[in-house]
Amino acid sequence: MRHAGSMRIGLSDVASLERGVSLLGSGGGGDTVTAAALLRNRLTAGHPMTVIPTSELAADAQVVPIGVIGATAVFAEKLPSGAEFGAAVSAMEQWTGRAADAVVSIEVGGLNGVLPLFAAEQLGLTGVDADLSGRGVPRLDQLSVAAAGNGLAPAVLAEPGGQVLLLAEGTPAEVERNARAFLANSGGWAVLALAPIPARELPACAILDTVSAALSLGRRALALGERPEADELAAATGGQVLGLGRVVEVSRRPSEPGRTGFARGSVTVLDHRTRSLLRLEMENEYLLALCDGEPVASTPDVLAVLDRRTGVPILCDVVRPGVEVTVLRLPAVEFWTDPRRLPVVEPRAFGIDCDPILLEVRR
Repeated sequence: MRHAGSMRIGLSDVASLERGVSLLGSGGGGDTVTAAALLRNRLTAGHPMTVIPTSELAADAQVVPIGVIGATAVFAEKLPSGAEFGAAVSAMEQWTGRAADAVVSIEVGGLNGVLPLFAAEQLGLTGVDADLSGRGVPRLDQLSVAAAGNGLAPAVLAEPGGQVLLLAEGTPAEVERNARAFLANSGGWAVLALAPIPARELPACAILDTVSAALSLGRRALALGERPEADELAAATGGQVLGLGRVVEVSRRPSEPGRTGFARGSVTVLDHRTRSLLRLEMENEYLLALCDGEPVASTPDVLAVLDRRTGVPILCDVVRPGVEVTVLRLPAVEFWTDPRRLPVVEPRAFGIDCDPILLEVRR
């Protein structure tokens, strides 16, 4: 049944959605190209895709959070068989005794901004216009459900080799740690499903209307064409351009003990306008921007590095010296600016001794 407030995703929307979720990934979240190709193939085959706002779900509708976690860089090399989402959701239904009515993405930034739409249609479930992060986040214990105090267990992981793991209990940190251990000894990536959330509870533990927001953001960004002026880009995206220039240095450091898969590094950009040096500290995402050594922007604001030739966001793991870039800052969603939740995603949550520096926006 088509809901009055539902949003239909067509072939012409895929490019805009991909650009929007790529921007919101903040340099992380995985490459969206393969995810967008899967979505296009499904749409071309005549399978309609829609998302509906949380307000139009029945209050007791069971919404299962889903997404891909792990080494998303190998996702294009080890493609999903199509069974992983079904296996994860089915295992969660069996464990909880509750049938899924809808799915919601764990993360709107990156490939998880696209894949759950594909999964919802494939599973015959409703896709919800919301997610559990509002941007790209690297760890499961940084999802909004954990920040809201709901925990993550039980959680199911289904990897492309056919293994399915149920984590029945544990703190969010323990679920995160055990999931990484499973991924390290399996296919490198897996589909995650969390326990169903009644729709009436979503406003307290999820970020609403993020799929439609990502689509709108992508449309506005693409409408500017290539090499837009800084003020045009800022106005169109509601953000701030931090720098325009050339990447002059990229430094990478191995993962710290106990943080496998979370390599650190920095990117230095020579700003053509001011001749200042803009340095971006990164982990799986861009986390902190410093101009000539002074902090000027930080997580949970979204920091995106765009190729100036194409406007395409550049992921942390592929940024290289010599590229002409635009460094863009987008404001954090209100969920993360709440003082009760800010510590979950502020710089110190990543081991960076710096207070959060957020863009002041008129809401």
